[in-house]
Amino acid sequence: MTTEIPPVKLKGVGDSFWVTVDPSTPEDVIHEKISELFERLQHLAINAKVIIDVGGAEGCDELVNNLRDFLKKRFDVGIVTTPPEKRSQSVENSRQVDLGKGWITHRTDALILTGRIRSGQKIETRRHLIIVGNVNPGAELTSSGNIIVLGSLQGQVNAGYPDNEDAFIIAIDFKPTLVHIAGIPGDGADPSLAGKIVYASIHKNKVILQDYMQDQPFGKIPWPTAL
Repeated sequence: MTTEIPPVKLKGVGDSFWVTVDPSTPEDVIHEKISELFERLQHLAINAKVIIDVGGAEGCDELVNNLRDFLKKRFDVGIVTTPPEKRSQSVENSRQVDLGKGWITHRTDALILTGRIRSGQKIETRRHLIIVGNVNPGAELTSSGNIIVLGSLQGQVNAGYPDNEDAFIIAIDFKPTLVHIAGIPGDGADPSLAGKIVYASIHKNKVILQDYMQDQPFGKIPWPTAL
């Protein structure tokens, strides 16, 4: 059995929406599929940054320009760009040398809130969301990026909205009533992880829960990386 690859895919990456396009698809079909995806975003698309990725295909400048005009006129998006070039090995080597000199403060696109999020309150952001405090049952958190709760998480949590499968959730006390990452539902709690810091992420199209201290999900990253 073969699985058909969609001509257009959309996911949230940092403060941007990343649109992957198959340039071999007729342009009117691409417009149609993009419209279906962006209509779900509603107001989140307004003034948003959009990255159009044609998978390294050459000769697609006209297609990218047409899609840029289409997105701006149809959905009032802000900046539309193509993916940044990958860093060369020499740049990566220089980066490691810089770390020996100390870390220079880097601005990250995160919303940081302190205090208790009470029942009935809804927090929605296209940025990463960090709560320094507790989230009560009945509260709702929605983020296009990651969600980190330095306290008890007992409300509803939706990270990676609408389909950022790289997003994750971390909570010191992980007991949410409802969990979604990139629209994929997951278990609210795992009794075997009671009393542990929990890291929730997508693996093989499923939300999995891990013991953060045991699994060390960021342990393989060799240097500090801004979210």
